[in-house]
Amino acid sequence: MYRPNGNFLRRFLKRSFCSAENIDSKVQIFDRHLKRKQRDRAAWLLNRKDSLVNTVADNLVDRLEDVKKTFPSALCLGGSLEAIRRSIRGRGGIEKLIMMDSSYDMVKLCKDAELDLSSDNIETSFMVADEEFLPIKESSVDLVISCLGLHWTNDLPGAMIQSRLALKPDGLFLAAIFGGETLKLLRIACTIAHMEREGGVSPRVSPLAQVRDAGNLLTRAGFTLPGVDVDEYQVRYNSALELIEHLRAMGESNALVNRIKFLKRDTALATAAVYESMFAAEDGSIPATFQVIYMTGWREHESQQKAKRRGSATVSFKDIQKEFGGQTT
Repeated sequence: MYRPNGNFLRRFLKRSFCSAENIDSKVQIFDRHLKRKQRDRAAWLLNRKDSLVNTVADNLVDRLEDVKKTFPSALCLGGSLEAIRRSIRGRGGIEKLIMMDSSYDMVKLCKDAELDLSSDNIETSFMVADEEFLPIKESSVDLVISCLGLHWTNDLPGAMIQSRLALKPDGLFLAAIFGGETLKLLRIACTIAHMEREGGVSPRVSPLAQVRDAGNLLTRAGFTLPGVDVDEYQVRYNSALELIEHLRAMGESNALVNRIKFLKRDTALATAAVYESMFAAEDGSIPATFQVIYMTGWREHESQQKAKRRGSATVSFKDIQKEFGGQTT
């Protein structure tokens, strides 16, 4: 299992592989080193029966059933790796699969779990690497799939460009990320608690992409035939603290660079109290909404449908209206 040195990887990628230009983005929203440690911890806390993670993974992989094309080689990036691996079984015509994550412990977990999946005859390899610096040769895979991982990258368009470059012509990109409406109630509770206990607001929930941005992201990354759809999942917890533990187990804890590194105990308890007092259901459970944005895009190929050149139409809408406008059914 390959685990490259970070500085060497950055220099090497600039020369050889499918990394986007100007890869060393000056904008640092997330602490990638902290996120890697959080994912190491999540590997030990992972619940394979997590209904949210498994549902999102199944819904993402289900999109392979919508196309007749097969994808002999695939790359799975970060996020819910283990759930995706279980969901892929027998779908998409996948013969070779590369599973990549920035967390060594998460990759090891997936490698150990592979023993239970040996019957599906997929040749699986494992790699420890960062989604922001893909060590994958250009035009080398037929499918790139990422489930609940890319929203932690500092340069999401750049990561998507690298994914496109890794694809062969007519290759498919599938991704699921948490959307901006995720954990809206928790954001409200955090804001109120911080105002009350600390006299100001500190970001405790990470910024996320909005639905309206997803199509632009696909287009900006150079994908053709872009598709975006959204699902919202509501999960109920016994308490706000149980919600926080679930986020930790998914590796979704706060990793903002400008975060307050230590959350005061009374502020945390105030957040839980506000959440429960404002939003608890009649049965005492705590609701939390997760908005998931699914994105689909293809690497350009001459066989794909293309829009006609602007101004090339031979019939005007006025003529159509004259011909059919007076007809009633």
